[in-house]
Amino acid sequence: MSSIFWTRTSNIEPEIGGSAVKHYIIRGGVEGKKRLELLGRAMWPTTSRALEWAGLSRGMTCLDLGCGGGDVTYELARLVGPEGRVIGVDYDEVKVDLARKGASERGVRNAEFRTLDVLTWDEASRYDFIYCRFLLTHLKDPLDALRRILRALRPGGVALVEDIDFTGSVNHPPSAAMDTYVRLYRAAAARRGCDADIGPKLYVMLRDAGFPSVEFEIVQPAFASGECKQLAAITLVNIADTVLAEGLASREDLDDAIEEFGRYTDDDRTIISAPRVFQVKGRRA
Repeated sequence: MSSIFWTRTSNIEPEIGGSAVKHYIIRGGVEGKKRLELLGRAMWPTTSRALEWAGLSRGMTCLDLGCGGGDVTYELARLVGPEGRVIGVDYDEVKVDLARKGASERGVRNAEFRTLDVLTWDEASRYDFIYCRFLLTHLKDPLDALRRILRALRPGGVALVEDIDFTGSVNHPPSAAMDTYVRLYRAAAARRGCDADIGPKLYVMLRDAGFPSVEFEIVQPAFASGECKQLAAITLVNIADTVLAEGLASREDLDDAIEEFGRYTDDDRTIISAPRVFQVKGRRA
């Protein structure tokens, strides 16, 4: 596998807990941030269009909920301009510290980063725009989080949520390694009480949370070449801790699946998509 993110699971020790959100299934810290940077590049063409569709504009006060390493936060700060303000929050202190450093290096002065656990977060009527991507899928009670988002919006404020439908992953030609990846990811999420297929449910969930106006779009980035094609195989590596800790595969079988998926990914005659992504916007009355 050509990616710089490759590491054998023989160098990975299974871990349970150790974070503010113990059911998060993807590796955090520095390695997790590298994956998020690649994810950000893969998703930015569709995310940027969604931000425009949702009405993000200059001068807004924004929250990037579950900001990871800050890749979208920096873009939000650019789009709202110096008269606007963006706060990026995440439970992973390592990623938050790296996001702060990145903001300083980029000269981003209208964004700040805070360590925060969404499970205990509670603000009222503070933001014009709240964005979260691939966060609700990792929460045991996403409806509660959506209610918190609604409370934190000012009247007329907008929330934009992007989240996955893992069953919608696409590849060709058929691959046992891809099938293993999808199966292990969905099983790991289920073991931690999370939902890898939350995307189609979001429209009704936002309605149930109290948003009076809800709209959605569906997008699905797919790749035949380039660094973004590596994203699925890298994600398999980054869920190895959880897969091993939950007993979903042996270390040997997981190593074999990762190596096979790496070969499949590097084949220039294969195509691999991200999971199907639902982009849902809700407006507070």
